[in-house]
Amino acid sequence: MTVTKDESGREGADDKGDMSDGGEDGMPGTGDGYVPSRRRLDRERYKRTRTRRATAIAALSTLVTAAFLYLIVVDAPGWPRTKETFFNGQYAREAFPKVLEGLWLNVRLLFVCGAAVLVLGMLIAIARTLRGPVFFPLRVLAAAYTDFFRGLPLIINLMIVVLGVPALRLQGVTVDPVLLGGTALTLTYSAYVAEVFRAGIESVHPSQRAAARSLGLTNRQALRHVVLPQAVRRQVPPLLNDLVSLQKDTGLVSIGGAIDAVRAADIIVGRSLNYTPYIVAGLVFVALTIPMTRFTDWVTARMDRQRAQGGSI
Repeated sequence: MTVTKDESGREGADDKGDMSDGGEDGMPGTGDGYVPSRRRLDRERYKRTRTRRATAIAALSTLVTAAFLYLIVVDAPGWPRTKETFFNGQYAREAFPKVLEGLWLNVRLLFVCGAAVLVLGMLIAIARTLRGPVFFPLRVLAAAYTDFFRGLPLIINLMIVVLGVPALRLQGVTVDPVLLGGTALTLTYSAYVAEVFRAGIESVHPSQRAAARSLGLTNRQALRHVVLPQAVRRQVPPLLNDLVSLQKDTGLVSIGGAIDAVRAADIIVGRSLNYTPYIVAGLVFVALTIPMTRFTDWVTARMDRQRAQGGSI
């Protein structure tokens, strides 16, 4: 052990640490007997002090900003009227249970349409990446599909499907606005998800496919067992972001008359001429979206750490 003396003449361990059973400042040594040096303890104490100071400053600045914005809104000339129209407690209590009842339809649409979007988007992406001249018509159709539905506004797509299909009076075709609205959502979002999958497939190095072929796998087996697992794993964060957007856009099925959370709020607004139910519906959607957004951020950060450490991507 190397011993040094500080200015007061006291002896202490240098940065390499002391091989004893206990640590300084109540910090026990590790299993191999390592004890942090005084300099390291001081450094860690300084870091904790900076963290506490940064947290206090952030909390104070947040409170000041919130108070400033609150005063601006409350002191506005039209605030009393706005408060009565958009933040009425009586209408909020009336709307909340009905909005929650309608939200169940949005949740079911999210799961059903989300599964359909993933399957259809994967098939379109595979069709766009097929090789060989024989698959040229399929690649063209897949590219035309993605270009068309990515360019067509979702609200127009919903109107065409929800209002136009029943007008055709086709035998055996449903006129249920929920099913038609879900179909329109699937058509639009599958185009976006297809491009996400295609980007993932094309990000896999060609040597991966070549190595699989050299081991005796067919093109289909190489795609299924080698390329797609890597492509999907890499595209998890953008896929989750698309599902978050889909969750919000399920409220647009209300334009066909489906009683979801938005339509339930709209019914109360039409009867009371008070817009508080819209605020309630918006807050319910936000409460449903935040956990999905935080989960997406967690997955993204986890995958970034794996890439930085050279782990599985």
